[in-house]
Amino acid sequence: MTAPPISVLVADDDPLVRTGLRTLLSAQPGIDPVAEAAGGAEVLPLVRQWVPDVVLMDVRMPGMDGIEATRRLREALPEPPKVIVITTFENDEYVYGALRAGASGFVLKRSDIAQIADAIRIVAQGDGLLFPEAIRSLAASYAPPGNAHGPIALTRREQEVLRLVAEGLSNREIATRLFLGLETVKTHVRGVLTKLGAANRTEAVIMAYESGFVRPGERR
Repeated sequence: MTAPPISVLVADDDPLVRTGLRTLLSAQPGIDPVAEAAGGAEVLPLVRQWVPDVVLMDVRMPGMDGIEATRRLREALPEPPKVIVITTFENDEYVYGALRAGASGFVLKRSDIAQIADAIRIVAQGDGLLFPEAIRSLAASYAPPGNAHGPIALTRREQEVLRLVAEGLSNREIATRLFLGLETVKTHVRGVLTKLGAANRTEAVIMAYESGFVRPGERR
């Protein structure tokens, strides 16, 4: 049975960017751009109407920016869509703010459409971290020093899993590394997210850096 296409809402204040992204994404296999938002304030009503799987969100928009729009989705909806920030600059405080607000990752506006489509697929699948090296770089630049969240209270196995998530490993790769079953890893990841109050893997990793549990440049 063929999986349904990944539905996408494109949010950008530039109409040419919106139209271009929607047109190009519609030609990508398994992706269905269902609607456009011209600003952050339009995102929540359109998400309620269309129930997209992913929102491709410009981070800098007049009025309500992508950070606040991402935060409102998370606050208003029990199961918000995944958010991918689309930005001009990679090492950007706005991008870090959006990830901290619950975005699952980001892509650069200069990326080709195949890369953007791959990012949408990775985030929609939900068991991998998008561009872990870039997240480490953002954490090195913007994570507050010290212990912003207090100690991370996880079991030893959950700590191992979180460190591997921070490296960008998928659930299947973590299962192989730790000699565990895939369902066991999924259970541990869910436990990590629940205990941290994180919306997704990316936010859990951001919190791990902010707490000092994982440090920029640290690898197992």
